[in-house]
Amino acid sequence: MKAAPASHSSPSVPPEIQGWFDARGWRIRRHQSDMLAKARVGKNALLVADTGAGKTLAGFLPTLCEFAASNGNVPEDGLHTLYVSPLKALAHDVKRNLITPIEEIGLPIRVETRSGDTSSDRKKRQREKPPHVLLTTPESLSLLLSYPESLDLFRTLKRIVIDEVHAFATGKRGDLLALSLARLQSLAPDMQRVALSATLANPLAFQEWLNPQSADGTGEIKAADLVLGEEGAPADLQILLPIEERVPWGGHAGRWAVDQLYEAIKESRTTLIFTNTRFLAEFIFQCLWDVNEDHLPIGVHHGSLSKEARRKVEDAMAAGELRGLVCTASLDLGVDWGDIDLVVQMGAPKGSSRLLQRIGRAGHRLDTASRALLVPGNRFEFLEAMAAKDAVDEGQRDGEDFRAGGLDVLAQHVMACACAGPFDEGDLLRELQSSLAYAWVDETVLGRVLSFVENGGYALRAYDKFKRIVRDKTGVWRLAHPSQAQRHRMNAGIIVDSEMLMVRFKNGRKLGKVEERFAAQLSTGDTFFFAGMSLEVESLKDMDVIVRAAKKSATIPSYGGLRLPITAHLATRVQTMLDDRAGWGRFPDDVREWLEVQDYRSRMPKPGELLVESFPRGGKHYTAYYTFEGWNANQSLGMLITRRMEDRGLMPGGFVANDYCLAVWGLKPVDDPKPLLSPDILTDEFAEWVTESHLLRRAFREVAVISGLVERQHPGKRKTGKQVTFSTDLIYDVLKKYEPDHVLLEAAWADARARMTDVGRLADLLERSQHELVHVELDRVSPLAVPVMTMIGREAVPQGAVDDELLLEAEGLIGDAMRIEPGEGREGD
Repeated sequence: MKAAPASHSSPSVPPEIQGWFDARGWRIRRHQSDMLAKARVGKNALLVADTGAGKTLAGFLPTLCEFAASNGNVPEDGLHTLYVSPLKALAHDVKRNLITPIEEIGLPIRVETRSGDTSSDRKKRQREKPPHVLLTTPESLSLLLSYPESLDLFRTLKRIVIDEVHAFATGKRGDLLALSLARLQSLAPDMQRVALSATLANPLAFQEWLNPQSADGTGEIKAADLVLGEEGAPADLQILLPIEERVPWGGHAGRWAVDQLYEAIKESRTTLIFTNTRFLAEFIFQCLWDVNEDHLPIGVHHGSLSKEARRKVEDAMAAGELRGLVCTASLDLGVDWGDIDLVVQMGAPKGSSRLLQRIGRAGHRLDTASRALLVPGNRFEFLEAMAAKDAVDEGQRDGEDFRAGGLDVLAQHVMACACAGPFDEGDLLRELQSSLAYAWVDETVLGRVLSFVENGGYALRAYDKFKRIVRDKTGVWRLAHPSQAQRHRMNAGIIVDSEMLMVRFKNGRKLGKVEERFAAQLSTGDTFFFAGMSLEVESLKDMDVIVRAAKKSATIPSYGGLRLPITAHLATRVQTMLDDRAGWGRFPDDVREWLEVQDYRSRMPKPGELLVESFPRGGKHYTAYYTFEGWNANQSLGMLITRRMEDRGLMPGGFVANDYCLAVWGLKPVDDPKPLLSPDILTDEFAEWVTESHLLRRAFREVAVISGLVERQHPGKRKTGKQVTFSTDLIYDVLKKYEPDHVLLEAAWADARARMTDVGRLADLLERSQHELVHVELDRVSPLAVPVMTMIGREAVPQGAVDDELLLEAEGLIGDAMRIEPGEGREGD
């Protein structure tokens, strides 16, 4: 990482601001001073600094200085600085922390937040009389740009500060923000761009994404300046292991650790416990509550809880009233609660950058070591935890790569521009091409998108409901009818969750939302655990689940959505550890024994190699593929392999997958797995499978909603998830038959390939399999296959609730796998 040079002398800071730092015993850190210097010479800048380094203050310092009275030239009224964060909770937290210096220094700055939780009255007032600093999210910014007033509203804008940029820039929310940045730059040409991040593997890619690009014909990509923060204290990261029991063979919940976790909470001031799913957050909270003999104040926080419930927990944490809080990624980023002295990661971290981000919540100060515990759910997760710890100790980061901007997001942006006022196609194209995410868009691509927004495309243009914009005789585009603006604002957004139903008490108090597919299984009298409470269903009415408090045991709602896959960097580290026999000495005895028996009976999967094992069990023939490519890629590979097995008469029965391994079984043995893995599977079976399966329909449903083709909400009513799916399925069938090159089918294919199947990782794996595949045939299950084999039969069983038969089966698997018979072992051993 190489930062652009800052000025040799620190820029002067107004005396009242310097005095505020001095009164607190603080110094202005080098990177804060560098960011001020960049601002004063009009440079766009990316700040990469450790958690607790004062990044947010560094982003806002130029604004605070410009409003200092000693400058003698305070900025005019109007919107001066925009702050964009991926989380509503982060915006509210920043407001709380920004108000302190503003009030104590006496700066004439009004700060407000704007998100989906903001009242319509306040939103209207903000457009008419904007604050000096507005804290918002990518979606709310895009909506704000859709109002005609936006032309005047953003005219005074001097700076935009994008926080935790790594969390969303590479996805569709990043696409939406990239388009908004291009729009803002055209409204306020002198606007400076600032981005803040704690964890980046490739800062240059983010510098280029942040900076506007010029259409000078050279093709040269311009990057914002990079500012590196002062280094902080190294993290104190430990892996929690069972005291008396062994590290579990399977499962992800980490239930075995609850008693030890509770003791850690008692010994700490405040503990933040991260889980990878909303289900697991509720499950671990319930487990902790069951052992909470001291009645410690412990809370739960995730994105499906109501705004009121989330805000109550956030305020309690800020006030130091909670001893523990179980949460999801809803609190991954930047929330500044200095009293947290322990962070716990339940289950595998999936990436070193994600882990470092979560660890940073402990202490949240640069000079204080963050204290954290990793709680592996099973043996492979123990190895992943070790790999992640090593990566953090060595300062290695990982993350997602950028990709071309999505066409569905572009369609939504086009509609937002039309809502703001008439626009010229050429002006819009130049604006789009100034964003690196959409620099690839040319006249033809934009023409296809405009045609789609105009009437839905060739196959749908006969239907009036799809006519949203029109082109007048002068070539200017405008709304087909003023009512289209309201419809756009009611439906715009990027996050397309499964349809949710509100959970509330009869008195109207809202607790949060559960997915429609879960609610559909409920009947009056059923109980479920949600928002930290056991609830009994009184009735289901419209889009609400009416409940009352209950004392009976209850199920926990599960939620759909993609799982976080292990990063390629961490997967390679795990394979390296497996191959490094000399390093096994630092593992617990039972983990070391597991690997030693595997090494003796079969072999270890090496980096760059694909190990495949075949063995019989219970009258079936099993094949285990140790891919280490993540759950999404393994699921896709399982679908493709079983199709190919079917074609070859191998009579497949099914498959299970985790991040590390895919196990497929059938009635006939796989003597040679190589033909099942030939790369042409991605052109033949893949296209056929994606088209026939629900996968492309699901992807189409998302792009249809994001692009505005299908509306979830109408004035006075909201479509159910079933109605939305019915609508998108009908349109999908029409387009597939009559307009297969439709822009939304192209967008859906891009999503299906990249996001839902991890096809890039799959392609690398298949290429590797042609040269580095090692096939080991065994007479029974291997130790390394046990974790994935124990998943068979558990797919529909809630984590933590395993019946006796499955337990007995797991014990039988373990016994067979770990047994060493006379004369057994690889040749040469």
